[in-house]
Amino acid sequence: MFHLGFIVNPFAGIGGKVGLKGSDGKAIREEAFARGAISQSTNRARIALQILQPYKDKLFFYTASGDMGEGLLKEMGFSYECVYSYQGQSRAQDTIDAAKVITTKNANLLLFAGGDGTARNVYEAVGEDLPVLGVPAGVKIHSGVYAVTPKAAGLVIEQMLNNELVSLLETSVMDIDEDAFRRGNVRAKKYGEMQVPAEHRYVQSTKSGGKEVEALVVQDIAEYIVEQMVDDCHYLIGSGTTCAAIMDVLKLPNTLLGIDHIFQQQLVQADVYEKHLLELVDNNPGKVRAIITIIGGQGHIIGRGNQQLSAKVLRKLGRDNLIVIATKTKLQQLNGKPLIIDSDDLTLNEEFSGPIKVITGYEDSVLYPIGRI
Repeated sequence: MFHLGFIVNPFAGIGGKVGLKGSDGKAIREEAFARGAISQSTNRARIALQILQPYKDKLFFYTASGDMGEGLLKEMGFSYECVYSYQGQSRAQDTIDAAKVITTKNANLLLFAGGDGTARNVYEAVGEDLPVLGVPAGVKIHSGVYAVTPKAAGLVIEQMLNNELVSLLETSVMDIDEDAFRRGNVRAKKYGEMQVPAEHRYVQSTKSGGKEVEALVVQDIAEYIVEQMVDDCHYLIGSGTTCAAIMDVLKLPNTLLGIDHIFQQQLVQADVYEKHLLELVDNNPGKVRAIITIIGGQGHIIGRGNQQLSAKVLRKLGRDNLIVIATKTKLQQLNGKPLIIDSDDLTLNEEFSGPIKVITGYEDSVLYPIGRI
């Protein structure tokens, strides 16, 4: 099941057709309605969702009440849970609050319809914690978090549902000063970055023909992982040559067919086993990360060469503390087959299923599904 957050800003773009060059603020809304404006954001969100109707049995939504999402999902027959309710006309704060609640759920992506102001609100709530995708519905669309059209937003999610490679890119959240815009001055400001799914493309270490240079990409992955390490976390470096590259960057000895425990970029213990891992996680709750890769060319990330990461360890560790690394070439060689968790606990295997972030290069990642097998 693919879990989507879904938020609609009912007033996005309302000032466009009536010449108000924006929709921010209660006064602008009132003026827009006085000029005969009609909300279009729900209709544009509907276009995106129409692409997804054949996949109803694979989708579950978390949304806000009424015109902020629930109404449209109910109309179109999607399965959903209303996780945020508001009274009267929705405000920017309602978008922020709804997005914050959605980040506490197990959503794989937040889909929202709006303009640059809506993107700013979502960024305030989400930051880079959850991938997002915008359905363009506003007057101002300067942010890079939006699909080029509402239909395109649906098509990107369709690719994800069909297990096609979809890169996660960091793109800018931009907005302009509406008052200055109405005076003919465009003053765009960057507010931050969010992770956005984009159609698969290579972005680093290429040669003629668009092929990855495997060794260079593995090196990029290793260097990126080391840069992201924080001093208060313990890291378990899994088996396989891709993980071994991390130890090479750290200039530490590596157990190629085992799991090594490092802390503050120093080796604590080589070739650890289940008992050590259970004690480590118990003594450091929320401060242990396991770095794993695809083993054996079959799509397994657990259960082939890393049985030390048992079901007991995984339950204590938690899905969010798994860091999966692999080159895009290896993912493509799976021919659309999902990743596999083969622990001795079938319930855990199912609980850990669904799309997961796979780091595929330096500041480059894709969403790829873990199957329910």
